[in-house]
Amino acid sequence: MTAGPLLAIENLHVRFPLGTALFGGRRRMLHAVNGLSLELAKGECLSIVGESGCGKSTTALAVMGLQEPTEGTIRVHGKPFSGPAAPSRKERAKITQMVFQDPYASLNPRQTVWTSLAAPLRLHGTTSWSETADRVEAVLRDVGLTPEQAKRYPHEFSGGQRQRIGIARALILNPELIVLDEPVSALDVSIRAQIINLLLDLQERFALSYIMISHDLSVVEHMSDRVAVMYFGQVVESGPWSAIFSNPIHPYTRRLIATIPNPDAILGKARKVTDGPQPAPPQGWVFASDGSSTPDVMRPPEPSKLVEVGNGHSVRLARR
Repeated sequence: MTAGPLLAIENLHVRFPLGTALFGGRRRMLHAVNGLSLELAKGECLSIVGESGCGKSTTALAVMGLQEPTEGTIRVHGKPFSGPAAPSRKERAKITQMVFQDPYASLNPRQTVWTSLAAPLRLHGTTSWSETADRVEAVLRDVGLTPEQAKRYPHEFSGGQRQRIGIARALILNPELIVLDEPVSALDVSIRAQIINLLLDLQERFALSYIMISHDLSVVEHMSDRVAVMYFGQVVESGPWSAIFSNPIHPYTRRLIATIPNPDAILGKARKVTDGPQPAPPQGWVFASDGSSTPDVMRPPEPSKLVEVGNGHSVRLARR
């Protein structure tokens, strides 16, 4: 018997009201997420990519329980994770945590590292000082820091070290799922590889599952098992990272892949994704192949569906 997914998102919609309705009229709604469905297996890294405003972060907030869905369901291990039957905020914190984009803004500058890491343990019922101390020391070592550094304040650390502290805080309650919100975009290029390798090592050691929100497709290519491409609130293409990067089918995905810096071009070598022959798109794209069809985020989306075009590789087609 095959175990079900760790996380299952079904037909997720998130809408925000704009202004106040006048004279009994209907309020305008911004459709941030439109009918999104995704699954995440245990130990897997799923990256959600797309331009700013496409709904990536709203989806992540809905998974974290920080944004209530307008429609749809989110389940963890088959149990409701949203809606009236959802667990409490404290119970959700034991299952899913987040690593934020800005490692300095996400830490309280008036608290030592020890205080920031020990607070979640106390909140969740750990009263023994020795148990708290052991757990704080262990998690600091897990992320490449020393127990002595727990006495310091965030401003005494470099950007890479602060992000390690943020990762330690996400790990302190032993969650199963961690949402990575642009985890290396605020770091120097020389430090990014270290943090990426740390995240991959922690994923293997603790069987963690990741949802990564990122604009940096080179990071996505390095870390992901699967990729979901979002555009104006919808997933327009999804599949294994190898299929997405070697054979992008949707026009928007091709545009994203083409933005990856290509060292081979400088050396005079052709990149297959951008220069090689592209498959002819089937009839009925949601967006025109030349990118001229831009959805209106103030209107409900056109009914459409994801169609599988290969082994786990799906593309969104419009209603014919």
